[in-house]
Amino acid sequence: MKSYQKEVRLPAFPRGFHLITARVLHAVPQLKDIKIGTLQVFIKHTSASLTINENADPTVRTDFESHMNVMVPEDMPYYIHTYEGPDDMPAHIKASLMGSSVQIPVTDGRLNLGIWQGIYLCEHRDRASGRSLVITLMGT
Repeated sequence: MKSYQKEVRLPAFPRGFHLITARVLHAVPQLKDIKIGTLQVFIKHTSASLTINENADPTVRTDFESHMNVMVPEDMPYYIHTYEGPDDMPAHIKASLMGSSVQIPVTDGRLNLGIWQGIYLCEHRDRASGRSLVITLMGT
């Protein structure tokens, strides 16, 4: 079995949901050498997350952001962890709800995603710095 791992630093993205599939693919050129395997992408932060969803219509990403802001609003009187501003605790909750990693099958040197699927960085902070990803590729 072959295995590769790379840490990638993404630039700062504005709050919202952003397709990063191409950036992930660029980081692992060894993907082409894997016939059957798995790619895992893990984010090393507690206020941003990863998910897989629609890669074509950008309104899906807008709707995700709108819904998450209704589901997990800012300025709730019961939040105690607000040291970094009103988006602090909501960002942590959103990140836990969305998840810190995605795992994708690899088949014949390609990600085996559905035709409309892409990898999202879910940025939950108003003024975040860049984010670090650990990308692990394993297979034969």
